[in-house]
Amino acid sequence: MPRRREVPKRRINPDPKYKDKLVAKFMNTVMVDGKKAVAEGIVYGALDIVKARYKEDPLEVFKKAMDNVKPKLEVKSRRVGGATYQVPVEVRPERRTALAMRWLISYSRDRNEKSMAEKLAAEVIAASKGEGNAVKKKEDTHRMAEANKAFAHYRW
Repeated sequence: MPRRREVPKRRINPDPKYKDKLVAKFMNTVMVDGKKAVAEGIVYGALDIVKARYKEDPLEVFKKAMDNVKPKLEVKSRRVGGATYQVPVEVRPERRTALAMRWLISYSRDRNEKSMAEKLAAEVIAASKGEGNAVKKKEDTHRMAEANKAFAHYRW
């Protein structure tokens, strides 16, 4: 956190194909070592696979998947008098989408399909149905927050 002033938010341009800022942000999160063209190919490939398999609008499926993965609560560690408590806190909207993207990508990388586009498509489809490891991660996070609700008064 900066001490002097608040850092201005960077503007993000919408992606060329779907004209959507969320897809552009997701593409940047998929990107490794600055290889934007590769990330673009992966994301567009995954959305094309979603369109081919499910005959639905891939953007709607993607947005539904993102909504199903976004966490509302998480736990943060707080030291009080020598003891560390897991304090449940609400997640800010930007962090909510960032976590959802990160979880979708990391769990799609762990899948067994052939290409990254297929892995990502499978995870997005599973998440849009309310299944998959990314949704499981969100539920685990909520369960942790629920279990530690007794420490909510330590919130700062």
